[in-house]
Amino acid sequence: MAEENNIPTPTTHKDESKKQPREDGALLASLYGMTPKVEVAVINAIADGKTERVQALVAPLHPADQADLLERLNKVQRFRLYRMLGSSLDTETLTFLHEDMLDEALSIIGTEEVARALPELDSDDAVDILEELEQEELDNILAALPVAERIFVEESLSFPEDSAGRMMQREVVVAPSHWTVGQVIDFMRNQSDLPDDFYSIFIIDPARRVIGQVMLSQVLISQRPKRLSELMENTPHQIPVTMDQEEVALLFVRYGLLSTAVVDDQGRIVGMITVDDIVDVIEEEAEEDIMALGQVSDMNIRSSLLDTLKARFSWLMINLGTAVIASVVIGMFDETIEKLVALAVLMPIVASMGGNAGTQTVTVAVRAIAMRQLSPQTVRGFVAREVSVGLLNGVIFAVTCGAVSWLWFGNPEIALVMAAAMLFNLVVAGLSGAMIPLTLERIGVDPAVASSVFITTVTDVIGFLSFLGLAALFLV
Repeated sequence: MAEENNIPTPTTHKDESKKQPREDGALLASLYGMTPKVEVAVINAIADGKTERVQALVAPLHPADQADLLERLNKVQRFRLYRMLGSSLDTETLTFLHEDMLDEALSIIGTEEVARALPELDSDDAVDILEELEQEELDNILAALPVAERIFVEESLSFPEDSAGRMMQREVVVAPSHWTVGQVIDFMRNQSDLPDDFYSIFIIDPARRVIGQVMLSQVLISQRPKRLSELMENTPHQIPVTMDQEEVALLFVRYGLLSTAVVDDQGRIVGMITVDDIVDVIEEEAEEDIMALGQVSDMNIRSSLLDTLKARFSWLMINLGTAVIASVVIGMFDETIEKLVALAVLMPIVASMGGNAGTQTVTVAVRAIAMRQLSPQTVRGFVAREVSVGLLNGVIFAVTCGAVSWLWFGNPEIALVMAAAMLFNLVVAGLSGAMIPLTLERIGVDPAVASSVFITTVTDVIGFLSFLGLAALFLV
């Protein structure tokens, strides 16, 4: 393994320039345990039935790399790998698997083995695995868990999906304010069930209400006799168990938090959320928004053909409907187009420019909505700004496209119609690109999902209508 990650040292400046790309690749590969060489070695060992060799290659990998390896293999190879690894498979690997891969893994590993391994995980990781299961599988695993573990898991699963209660970690370090640094250090040393990773000690009153927070670094650099009340932050951020995970992520980003307490409706601490959980949320939310903008839902490269077809079919049908609307608009001016063929050549340019400009504005608007950057006081300024950008771009491209049309067809009237339609469509694109996501957000529809369909329809219809309408009035 170590030899695979060695990076040769260049001996001359000439050699360095030749080998630099290869060295950069080797350096990048060295940051990951899962390299192409390891993947090939594992596949060969699986094919040869060398169980010890497989375990020697896979066991040292980080759980994320083990999950990556599993998702790269075909179904037969994965089945053999699970059997060869047995109990040497890191349970945390399951938390990195995609949902469909997780279902397969759990069916191979078996309910009893999963129930045995879950207590080894932090509570939030255990919930991540269990919440993806069908009810029957979930009931079987819960029944096999120790009573205390089952109670905690069932309570976490009772909270709304994508809420702070679902993503929080139940294991927390709490202490009363009158304790000293020495007392809390001794307490932590004697505990066997501390969280794997934590950054804060939460200060509580007798009713377990959070009254403060002390960073672990503060404890480590302070003298033992110093009281926690002298170190604690008196106004820590507290997250209700029902808060949406996207709101939690925004809170972490805004205030640069490493961890914070999760409290129930009476302010009592029930868990904590750490920054590593937030990284997962940000990745998940970003992926959802990107997929939604393309109307491809929660699909990935390993989704079945039928699932992929179903996910894309509905949006393609909607797009077909919008395309028919645009075609109807064109059909209204069929006689005009027959008399002046140049219109058929130029009209796609107007619609395309409007569509691209509108998509740009929609992207900015959707991001601003997602990041909570828009308020009732700033919406008007945002819309005015986007319309102004559309107007300025409209002037620039009206002149450009008008000049090109004049040179192309030698007709100044066509050039003027082209310029006017371009200006009008880009202004409309800026206005509609800003207003459509805002309107969808107000009526409770996810703007990331539906905005692109509406903006394409608006810019196509307005583009064709303005260009062909002006042509019908002034050219024919």
